[in-house]
Order: sequence, then structure tokens, then C-alpha cells
Amino acid sequence: MWELILPLLGFLIAFVAAMIGVGGGVFIVPLLTLVYAFTPSHAVGTSLMVIIFAGLSATIGYSRHKLVFFKVGLLLAVATVPGSIVGAFLTSILSGAVLGLIFGVFLIVVAIRMILSNNLLRQKKPDAPESKVIWSEPEVLADKRRFLVAFGLCFFGGLVSALLGVGGGLVFVPILSLVLLLPIHVVVATSMFTMVFTSFAGVVQHWTLGNVNLEYGLLLAVGALVGAQVGAWACKRVSGEKLQVVFAVVLILLSVQMILKFI
Repeated sequence: MWELILPLLGFLIAFVAAMIGVGGGVFIVPLLTLVYAFTPSHAVGTSLMVIIFAGLSATIGYSRHKLVFFKVGLLLAVATVPGSIVGAFLTSILSGAVLGLIFGVFLIVVAIRMILSNNLLRQKKPDAPESKVIWSEPEVLADKRRFLVAFGLCFFGGLVSALLGVGGGLVFVPILSLVLLLPIHVVVATSMFTMVFTSFAGVVQHWTLGNVNLEYGLLLAVGALVGAQVGAWACKRVSGEKLQVVFAVVLILLSVQMILKFI
């Protein structure tokens, strides 16, 4: 009965995820764990499967507006694969309770970061200099030192992705924005592209461990394919700052429920 609404939930989650550059796992994992009684490891594996479809769909949408830095995304994806393998392995040795608690705490950290980085909640001084933004992909690749730092940090993006089923966007977005100095719309688009590879590497490992529920994953993916397209279209038309505040509150509520369930 409740399985019938999974495509709708997949649509809503992917719509939100595509607009802020995350995979949607921060919503999918709690949904499957709290509502559909998945174990955390099965929720993580299934979530990564859905993120592959959402990432592909969003990438197609953003590429129409030439916002995806494909070379940057591919190079960073190389660094995420080893991290994804390590993260998936850790889910096989951690208990469900420990994994659930880790995810609950992770959600709180993400929510706090979203609130602290929100432009609506920060007062900018009139004479404060504008932050540097790089719009040219060749210029990004030309700065070898900065790019190597981002490359190394993306290992942890892959690890977090496969361990918690979140696609890695919550790590990629600050790396692309703060380290590589990309504009926010390019950050979101390139993050979604990179997550396709990160999530695929994690899914392969989780599939061998029996952590992927194909039926639930496909039902969510059907909605995610459409939702990500709409989210990519709406990205420039909706205030991301306002959405971030709402998402942060929702994440805190979900994290409290996750923690209470596993303590």
C-alpha cells in the first residue's frame, strides 16, 4: 500500500536535491529507515541506487544551460571511488544501531552548516569585498595546487557517500564552492554530475553485500528522474536560501527521530 507513494516521494526528494546540489540521501535514508523499516545498511544501499538516476537526470537538465564542468567533475570522481569502496565496506562491519546513530549526528551537522552558510541569516557589511568566483573551467584546472587540495578532499566525499547513502553532494558542494571557487549554479550542476560516479561505485559494493532493494529503489527512481529535471529547471527561479532554512529544520527533526530510534 505505502509502496505506491514512493514515486511521488522520489519526485519531491529529487526536486529538492537537484536545486541544492545534494543526492537526496539525507531524506531517502531516514524515509526508508523510519517509515519502511529498512535496516540502515539496506537504506544506504538503496538510497545510492536512486541517487544515480537523480544525478543523471539533473545532469542532463543542467547541461542544457552549460552549467556542468564535465572535466572537473570527472577528475574529482576518480578520487571518490576509493572512498566509496572504503565506506561501503564499513557498513558491513558496523552494527545497524551504530550506523543509525552516525547518520543522525551527521544530519545535525549538515543542518547546522546549512543554517550558518545561509545568506539570509548573515548580515553582510556594505563595504565587504565580493568573494572571488571562477566561471572558466580551464582556469579552474590551471590552478594545480588548489585542484589537488579539492582532489584529496573528494576521497572523503566518496567515503561519506557509501557509508551514509547521501551521494556525497554535502561534501562536494563546499569543496567546489570554497576550494575551487565555482559559482553556486555551476557548483550544484557539477556536484550532481560527480555524484553519479560516486554513487555507482558505492552501489556496486552494496549490491555485493545484499544491501540494495531493487523494487523500492526503482519505484523511487521513477519519480526521481522527473523530479531532478524539474529541480534543475527551477534552480534559478526559486530562492535557494529560503529553501535551505526549511530543509535544515526538517533535517534536525529527522535526525532526532533517527537518534531516538537507535539509542
